[in-house]
Amino acid sequence: MRFATPAIVCALRNHGEHGAVVRLMTPDHGLQAAYVRGARGRRMRPVLMAGNRVEAQLSARTETQLPQATIELVHSLGPLLSEPLPAAAIEWATVLTATILPEGQPYPRLYQALEGLLDAIEAAPSAGGWGAALVRYELLVLAELGFGLDLERWGGTRGKQRRVAGSPQKGRGGGGGGGEPPPPGGPRRPGGQEEREDRV
Repeated sequence: MRFATPAIVCALRNHGEHGAVVRLMTPDHGLQAAYVRGARGRRMRPVLMAGNRVEAQLSARTETQLPQATIELVHSLGPLLSEPLPAAAIEWATVLTATILPEGQPYPRLYQALEGLLDAIEAAPSAGGWGAALVRYELLVLAELGFGLDLERWGGTRGKQRRVAGSPQKGRGGGGGGGEPPPPGGPRRPGGQEEREDRV
């Protein structure tokens, strides 16, 4: 097995004295784990930071062997890792990707979405600029794994002046006038007694 691919660094685990096993998200080969020689050295440590975009060459003698990789930096998010919010978002998105996805299965939509999310975090370090993109990425991960959520059943739709609270368990509105129609003759008073005008 031998191929070259663009990739996003998602996780790193020390292995041996100087090397590490890196997990890379790729567009056509999905999540790939590979051994990188000298990964803990001074030259490679800045390259293998989570969220960095790299060019990777992976090679292995067999399909079941852990491949070895040579990595070249394409774009670094290192400056953002000194900012608490962007650093937390980058770590969460990459760790989620490395932890939940099976290896070797292509998810091109997830690769594009993760790349777009990282671009949004870099363009607007404030959470207001990428918070929604992070949520959309999480939902896409669930959908790609077969756990999509029917959010349209959880509340009102856009264009309504009044939103109705949704119930995730039942999948329908939970109040705000969205229940059953009133009984014939209008609403009843508490206790079940009707209001009669002729009662003195």
